Amino acid sequence: MQQLGQQEDSVGMHSEEDGALMQSTWPKELIPLAPGASAHQVALQKIQELSNSEHRDPFMVADLGVLVKRHQTFLQSLPQVSPFYAVKCNNSPWVLRILVALGTGFDCASQMEMEQVLDLGVAPSRIIFAHPCKPISHIQYAARHGVQLMTFDSEEELVKVAQHHPSARLVLRLKTEDSDSSMPFSEKFGASLEDCEHLLTSARNLGLTVVGVSFHVGSECHVAQSFIQAIADSRRVFEMGHRIGHNMDLLDIGGGFSGVDGWGPTFEEFSRVINASLAQDFTGESNVRVIAEPGRFYAASVFTCAVNIIAKKTVQEPGGNRKLVYYLNDGLYGSFRTFVREQLPRVPIVVKELSSEAPLFSCTLYGPTCDSQDKISKEEVQLPELDVGDWLIFPYTGAYTSSMSSCFNGFPPASICYALSPEFSEDGTHISTKVIQYLPALPLALELPLLVVLRLLSLLHPDLCI
Repeated sequence: MQQLGQQEDSVGMHSEEDGALMQSTWPKELIPLAPGASAHQVALQKIQELSNSEHRDPFMVADLGVLVKRHQTFLQSLPQVSPFYAVKCNNSPWVLRILVALGTGFDCASQMEMEQVLDLGVAPSRIIFAHPCKPISHIQYAARHGVQLMTFDSEEELVKVAQHHPSARLVLRLKTEDSDSSMPFSEKFGASLEDCEHLLTSARNLGLTVVGVSFHVGSECHVAQSFIQAIADSRRVFEMGHRIGHNMDLLDIGGGFSGVDGWGPTFEEFSRVINASLAQDFTGESNVRVIAEPGRFYAASVFTCAVNIIAKKTVQEPGGNRKLVYYLNDGLYGSFRTFVREQLPRVPIVVKELSSEAPLFSCTLYGPTCDSQDKISKEEVQLPELDVGDWLIFPYTGAYTSSMSSCFNGFPPASICYALSPEFSEDGTHISTKVIQYLPALPLALELPLLVVLRLLSLLHPDLCI
């Protein structure tokens, strides 16, 4: 069991000298992490502070350095693929700011998501409007603001685009076999392979330009091989498009990658399958640009959620077995909206010093609202006996949590604390001439402090002398 406040002294700035250097440049909303410190340790420190007060509201800690590392892993594992981050997964301001600075593209599904990204200074060319069924007003917004890439999967959608955004560069969403995923999409989105030729012809007759194919193997895909057939089918649609007269040069392989280490195929397994399939089906296609729409893989491990036990109940079962029911101050309508749909078992970390021999009980975890379905997960979890006021920590809570939170029943969403490790060179000021060439690519609208920018550049370009 995790002891309260353990290693809390490692959270913070390197030294008084570093603190003075950062005082005027480091944003107040960013917590500076010392080397080796983590979001978990920040959570422990905050829990200790809250435990001495009357306010013990739920909160999250986001380690933005983890986000940078996820981006590095993506680029190293899938060197041919450009990431277009799925904004719906987690649209927290600092998550998007860091991703803008890292140079990712963005998968947006609505006008509001496009607005949020464009307001950060992102070029419209770095956005794909990846929703096959769009409101007309959202299509018109994309047209006014220069967002050209957008998906479709029906003739009716083509008619709307022809009327309201005829210069769009369209991507045909292909239906895939996605039953091996936690959340399949093909029942709702995607055109069958048999319908693709008709749709490509209809687009041509309407004077529209189709530039590529997209697919999605389902959120939290459990079988990496799902990409094999999807990429092979995409190749067939490319050939159809070329025959009909479309210049097909974009393949969007969607998402589906797990964000939790040790659960499902690793990202390296996905990468091996995808790289091999691309080599087999798109070999020699040097003009084809491949993009993906990662969400969970980027965001899940960045956030850690801390919740407080606000009530408790003991249930005596026939035979004398005791079960425990804990009521938490965050639940289904807050940070845990998708947990009941996931196959991943979610067992929290207990923030309390307990004997290693403390017995475990079958426990039900409820959220704070009046809805009887407000549970953290369908299955019971094994936990020791705890008290009202004790804390639990849930790691891997960055995907489809804060972006899906509500204020149902008057319970506000968990607050978010952002943390980042400021790592400097020896004098903290030296900028080589190599670094300068990369700075114009970072939007001024970000208002990131120079030291943060330099740190991001050093991670992405380790050959630079910063």
